[in-house]
Amino acid sequence: MKRSEKKDFVAKLKDEISKSSSIIVAEYSGLTVKESENLRNEMRANGTNFKVTKNRLTKLAIQETHFKEISDLFKGPTAIAYSTDPVAPARIAVTFEKKFEKFNIIGGGYNGEKIDKEKIDFLAKLPSLDELRGKLVGLISAPAQKIASIAIEPGSQIARLLSSKSSNSQESN
Repeated sequence: MKRSEKKDFVAKLKDEISKSSSIIVAEYSGLTVKESENLRNEMRANGTNFKVTKNRLTKLAIQETHFKEISDLFKGPTAIAYSTDPVAPARIAVTFEKKFEKFNIIGGGYNGEKIDKEKIDFLAKLPSLDELRGKLVGLISAPAQKIASIAIEPGSQIARLLSSKSSNSQESN
């Protein structure tokens, strides 16, 4: 990579990471190409960036972000997963780590704070932003649905009563 390409790469990575709310650092050596592609595809499908980068360039990129505290995690072959969704990178990385012993989570960062494996496991168990939004919409719309069903119910009871009366009167004729 040429010097100008490195500068552009660092600037782009810095911009992406500074917008992220969480980052996971993992060792990936020994994964097959197919396993790496599966991980990348799953990360991408969940709105998460996954990159294998040179440690020196990654350290330069995070130096001026809220994740500068995690620079000591970059030793040996590392990969990073990051996203604006604080849960998605952790969830996918933890799931992948359980499937493949050659993928090991080293640590990470959450909203600028350095976090260890235990906190990453905790994050992985939380619902994603989309799941939380869905639950909130459900909670907000539930009272409206109940009010509508209560308002409709008396009318439907009258309709059933009239229907049963008319069928009884037809039977008696």
